[in-house]
Amino acid sequence: MSQPNILLTRIDNRLIHGQVGVTWVNHLGANLILVANDAVSTDPVQQNLMEMVVPDTIATRFFSIQKTIEVIHKASPRQKIFLVVKDPQDLEKLVKGGVPIKQVNVGNMHFAEGKVQISSTVSVDEDDKRAFRELAALGVELDVRRVPDERGQNIVELIY
Repeated sequence: MSQPNILLTRIDNRLIHGQVGVTWVNHLGANLILVANDAVSTDPVQQNLMEMVVPDTIATRFFSIQKTIEVIHKASPRQKIFLVVKDPQDLEKLVKGGVPIKQVNVGNMHFAEGKVQISSTVSVDEDDKRAFRELAALGVELDVRRVPDERGQNIVELIY
């Protein structure tokens, strides 16, 4: 079974939006954006809105977490995948499900009741912290950055 060519995985609670659609894809040289999210995988309206910001040359897929786990290893080596998830809990499910994720860009996690802001774009609660610690223990590199040319910070250093 071949390893899927996952260039980068990004956590962003907005999933695909203008900045991600253009900046990260160009920076990575990706030709496929895979959104792994249970809600969006069954919501054509959301999918259409996201596809509008993606250049025509880039393919998009919207899979549930389980489907991503099931099909990611069937990806062709030609598919240069930029994987986008909504939160660290979904990411943890993917990693534990065997998706070979090594590098993660922690992009946007909005502030909400019960969350603490740890960087300009990232707020976490106790379950987020638990998921990040678990991911770090599994060998996943977790880098907080909004845009590619920003200097990244290891999230583990920000959550203790």
